[in-house]
Amino acid sequence: MNRLLIVTGGTKGIGKAIIWKFAANGFDIITCARTKKDLLSLQEEFESAFTQNKLFWQCADLSKKEQVLQFAEFINWLNRPIDVLVNNSGFFVPGQVYNEPEGALESQIDANLYSAYYLSRALLSSMIKRQDGHIFTMCSIASIIAYPNGGSYSISKFALYGMTKVLREELKDKGIRVTAILPGATLTASWEGTSLPADRFMKSEDVAEAIYSTHCLSKNTVVEDIVLRPQLGDIN
Repeated sequence: MNRLLIVTGGTKGIGKAIIWKFAANGFDIITCARTKKDLLSLQEEFESAFTQNKLFWQCADLSKKEQVLQFAEFINWLNRPIDVLVNNSGFFVPGQVYNEPEGALESQIDANLYSAYYLSRALLSSMIKRQDGHIFTMCSIASIIAYPNGGSYSISKFALYGMTKVLREELKDKGIRVTAILPGATLTASWEGTSLPADRFMKSEDVAEAIYSTHCLSKNTVVEDIVLRPQLGDIN
């Protein structure tokens, strides 16, 4: 049986690149997204590219706790050992604390922090029982550096980074590795409409490569943080 990767928000950008990287190395995949059309398109493309792998998916808006728990229930129902969990779902809304729209903090905390918190909690019991597994959380350079236009996004990512550090301490003696991913500007849908050239950004595939390579280290070693930036530095 193939090993199993769970990655949230897998229909585009970094999430999709992670799926392709792990599937190319023999993993079956479980993913989710908010839009069924995007998931069906992913399935069609996946089945054309990979004939020896399985893709399981469910529509879910992970900014809503009940849908996070439904997705976790679906995963547990499949009754497969979880080798890798990538908490990737989230979104970015630019703004400043003093003038961003009402609700900006709540919506980004729900999507960027609580989604990872509730899903990890719901899946950890089986991983702890097996004394095995690897959890990655998609933090951000904005988890460690405040930007003038980062607002509530940066607040949510600082909190997610903090959660990852807590999980690392809690799970180190349970055989589960925990890694924070802190990418800088990556050419994804978040940057649609930008006038900057593509070579000013990192590639999603490079982030996926870093995650896969980190996972491939022996279980004696964990990379706690992966910090990635464009060659020319951050885009503010």
